[in-house]
Amino acid sequence: MLRIGLLLLCIPAVALMAGFMMEQSDIQACLASGGSWNYQESLCDLEAKHPFIPFMVRYPILVNGGMLLSVVGLFMTIIGLYKPSRVNRTE
Repeated sequence: MLRIGLLLLCIPAVALMAGFMMEQSDIQACLASGGSWNYQESLCDLEAKHPFIPFMVRYPILVNGGMLLSVVGLFMTIIGLYKPSRVNRTE
């Protein structure tokens, strides 16, 4: 239970950060070229200006689902740490 909990605690957070940072890289390249990022279509627009739309608003299921999995992983990790381990000792 401890290993699964640690995986559920870490993997969703890393996946969310990776998705956010990949998108931020595209946005930064667009802004550096003088464009405006269209957050609804995920495209660089060199003519019109577009309003900022947060990552959470654009991908609510991804963010909320990832955070829910992390919380489940946290509880599984806590339970796994407090639960006595079964060690077979042959003396």
